[in-house]
Amino acid sequence: MKGIAGKNVLVTGGSSGIGQAIAVRFGQEGANVAINYRKSIEEAEKTEAMIQQCCASIEGCGQRSLLVQADVAQADQVQQMFEAMVQAFGGIDILVNNAGFQISGPSHEVPMDSFDRVMATNLRGAYLCARHAIQHFLDAGKPGSIINISSVHQTIPKPHYISYAVSKGGMQNLTTTLALEYAAQGIRVNAIGPGATVTPINRAWVDDPDKRAQVESHIPMRRAGTAEEMASATVFLASDEAGYITGQTLYVDGGLTLYPDFRTPWSSE
Repeated sequence: MKGIAGKNVLVTGGSSGIGQAIAVRFGQEGANVAINYRKSIEEAEKTEAMIQQCCASIEGCGQRSLLVQADVAQADQVQQMFEAMVQAFGGIDILVNNAGFQISGPSHEVPMDSFDRVMATNLRGAYLCARHAIQHFLDAGKPGSIINISSVHQTIPKPHYISYAVSKGGMQNLTTTLALEYAAQGIRVNAIGPGATVTPINRAWVDDPDKRAQVESHIPMRRAGTAEEMASATVFLASDEAGYITGQTLYVDGGLTLYPDFRTPWSSE
């Protein structure tokens, strides 16, 4: 896509699932990619190897990849992560806030430390990374792009996942507020809202035919999405082809946000 080749990209939570697909796709498009991971160095190394393979398959692209460990909820670790990326690549052009997780349970029984951990990673972490990226863009006097990986649950309630739903609702406002505040400086901030997606974290229903059928029955397109489809939307929003788009959430959900219970016409008449 236009405007991606040669750019420096940071993908948080980039070692597996949607984050991995995004990191690999940016590599395929000719970008230098820094892959943030928190726990699994094995997953991160696998993703780095995939990006390097993508680079090798594109003659003369000259991309580089970098593994950078950090808990995005910790301000000092986020600062060190950005310093490592700037030292390795000379700067950052695109930030993808992908790191996140969820904890289930009845809302009135969720331990506060569990609620706080989800909020710290999903929302605080996204803000910490965004503020560092924006500061870098401003200091360098150049435009930049931030893509927040949100969820359909920034608008669709998700009972038993209160901390996740609240964090994604906050991410929606994070996206719009930063987009409005920094639009005049050429800094675009957008989000994608994935629906049900086939990733390792969703193995509980992906690998169970009955559970998968139940999930997909709610989706108008009758199937779950793929991590690669989420990556395509992310790279598009970061590219020059989306150069006049900011403050938006692009739902990549097979129609899940279209009130699927209304597929069959009904009336009170």
